[in-house]
Amino acid sequence: MNRNKITLIGGGQIGGNLALISAQKELGDVVLFDIPQAEGMVKGKALDIMQLRPHDGYDSLIQGSSNYEDIADSDVVIITAGIPRKPGMSRDDLLSINLKIISDVAKNVKKYAPNAFVIVVSNPLDAIVYAFHKVSGFRKNKVVGMAGALDSSRFKAFLAMETGYSVQDIQCMVLGGHGDTMVPITRLATIGGIPAEDLISKERLEAIVERTRFAGGEIVKLFGNGSAFYAPAASAIEMAESYLKDKKRIIPCASLCEGEFGVNGYFIGVPTVIGKNGVEKIIEFSLLNHEKEELMKTLEAVKKTVSETGL
Repeated sequence: MNRNKITLIGGGQIGGNLALISAQKELGDVVLFDIPQAEGMVKGKALDIMQLRPHDGYDSLIQGSSNYEDIADSDVVIITAGIPRKPGMSRDDLLSINLKIISDVAKNVKKYAPNAFVIVVSNPLDAIVYAFHKVSGFRKNKVVGMAGALDSSRFKAFLAMETGYSVQDIQCMVLGGHGDTMVPITRLATIGGIPAEDLISKERLEAIVERTRFAGGEIVKLFGNGSAFYAPAASAIEMAESYLKDKKRIIPCASLCEGEFGVNGYFIGVPTVIGKNGVEKIIEFSLLNHEKEELMKTLEAVKKTVSETGL
């Protein structure tokens, strides 16, 4: 039996955790890829995980590489490549550098892994996933951005922390761009099937929504240098696993909308069915007026960043 092949482009903190979780879930063999200057680091991480496998008996093979030929015929490619935002650096500075990186990645993925399902994690997410799609020419069902999966997971975590109930029994959804304008839909949040609005006061719920919007920034402040990596890695793996196992999970992802929710030609966080054909469906539902307004606001933010790519 052939194992699936998973390529992780970018061997930093998220990349390393993606490799670890892929091995633990035995989703397939893993190539942890980075630029030649970081070859020793990814080879070291791969070897370290290979030596961890006997403890729990995982048999996935993990390989570090800086040679694009090693990503050939990957089933899934998860992209975390790019530089993180440093103090004093504007979003535009970040975008111009990461745009160059994603363009190079897109050309190589197209060349060596043209049939892969691609999950983009690099920031600024909404523009980078758009750029990958444009440069690679991949079909819209094969490219998706990891945003809502993480934002919804953070929303769930905060609801669980607030109530003391199990995260397993919490359902919620965050739509829109991956940034401060994201739209947590509070009326759809349930705890054990009971509306969260019936269990948590309006003020506390609003505070949780606000914390969800700025959750990434909260971690950046605490670290002082760098950004979140455990939860982002788990979020991307949830998407990859739904594709590899044809699970048909409904996950809020940055998918290319062509008319859904009144959005046309942009990748934005929407409820997305991920199965063996990649993005199989975007599920539309009725939004209240204030939710529509918030979604349009987040769309404006996405449009602005995308226009800066010049693609």
